[in-house]
Amino acid sequence: MQTLEITPTVPIPEHLTGEIQSKLAYVDESILDADVSTDRIVLSIRETTAKTGEQTSPEQMSLIEAKVGRVVESMAKGAIKPKVVILEDYMDRPALYDKDPMDELIQRGELFQEGTGIYTFGPLLTALIEFFERQFLKLAESYNAKSYRFPTLISAEYLQRIHYFNAFPHSLSFVTHLREDLDVIDNFASNARYEAGGLNTPPEAFSKIHSLLSPAVCNHLYFALADKPLPGSELAATAVGSCFRYEAINLDSLERLWDFSMREIIFVGPKDFVLKNRESARARMEGFFKEIGLVYMVESANDPFFIGEFRKQAAFQSAFQLKFEIRAALPFKDSTLAVGSYNYHQDFFGRNLNISLPDDSPAHTGCVAFGLERIAYAFLAQFGIEMDKWPAVVKDGLT
Repeated sequence: MQTLEITPTVPIPEHLTGEIQSKLAYVDESILDADVSTDRIVLSIRETTAKTGEQTSPEQMSLIEAKVGRVVESMAKGAIKPKVVILEDYMDRPALYDKDPMDELIQRGELFQEGTGIYTFGPLLTALIEFFERQFLKLAESYNAKSYRFPTLISAEYLQRIHYFNAFPHSLSFVTHLREDLDVIDNFASNARYEAGGLNTPPEAFSKIHSLLSPAVCNHLYFALADKPLPGSELAATAVGSCFRYEAINLDSLERLWDFSMREIIFVGPKDFVLKNRESARARMEGFFKEIGLVYMVESANDPFFIGEFRKQAAFQSAFQLKFEIRAALPFKDSTLAVGSYNYHQDFFGRNLNISLPDDSPAHTGCVAFGLERIAYAFLAQFGIEMDKWPAVVKDGLT
């Protein structure tokens, strides 16, 4: 492993160090790790290039440094720190545990890592996840939310209509299949092997891409409502689904999974309807989190837009307070983890997908979303693995 230390030409604001560090995962396949401060970037680089297996040359190191410079320039130059709005702050609640539960979960057979960002969950973790989902279902029932089931695959055509390829290209997971060609299929069946770099199948054997793995649950509902008037003037819906967001070297423990589950409660209708329900959902969940003693805060945030869109879109979300994250404490690392969010999209989906209200104006949308694996992980990070030390409401709720 080689180390590349870079002094950025543009000073990095303190509030952007984490954002830039996460984006450096996508700069070059040779980057194994990144550490970013306001005046220094330190990268860990593979000794050999991922594609050719040859020694990473000074010329290639210069190219990496230039690409890092593009990221910093795009995200940091002229950046203004957004005003952070805190709606709830219960970070002073005591946490009963201060260790990372990952190792013990693996030792007990509660976790099995199948691949990068891909885990199998054992009975205890599964029961805990199901407990939390029951609480979110109760929230959905309080709005008489209609239940939906959505596919794991999502249409590339529809994602284009909501400009997803511009905003989040780095996290997409693409779906393909072997071309309908007997020679191609026979060759694959006879010669396909998994090697260190992946399947040894040539790219031309695969079809063009029409579908992707779904990155979010609520998009499916908006696609189903596209190009027609909204039935009635208001809609509350709920669904749980698998979501897929590739995060390269950021895929670390249960904090960031490539394949994760989300339960969402989705609101479609006039602006006041969406905002009223987003706020009441937050208030109701505040009572539940108090009951279990969760250490957390709710603060304004932005989605992980890619480099070219980051400054514009993040500033827009901040200015209009479109997104608030539920950030649970991880005591073992003195940090927090986003385990859910309260979102308002204005009329973005209504306009781009032609979802209209009775007065022909575009519908507004919003959603309340909970990451099921993340909230279970944050709970274990605060209360530990031993059930007898858990809050009574959780223990009783598992049975």
